[in-house]
Amino acid sequence: MATPKAKVSKSRRDKRRAQFTARSKAAETVTCPNCGEPTLPHRACRHCGHYRGRAVTKKSSNS
Repeated sequence: MATPKAKVSKSRRDKRRAQFTARSKAAETVTCPNCGEPTLPHRACRHCGHYRGRAVTKKSSNS
């Protein structure tokens, strides 16, 4: 099993963890070609339910 050669200080550890959080929160958004709402890439639109030009989820008129 791997063993660390030296102690990693709290400051160095936290700097490393901060980099991961900053990259993961900076998710880019794309506009839905059907309704124009911003949505996450490679996912169905939460507003209209379309993905790649076709309806994949039914959206009720009450929401």
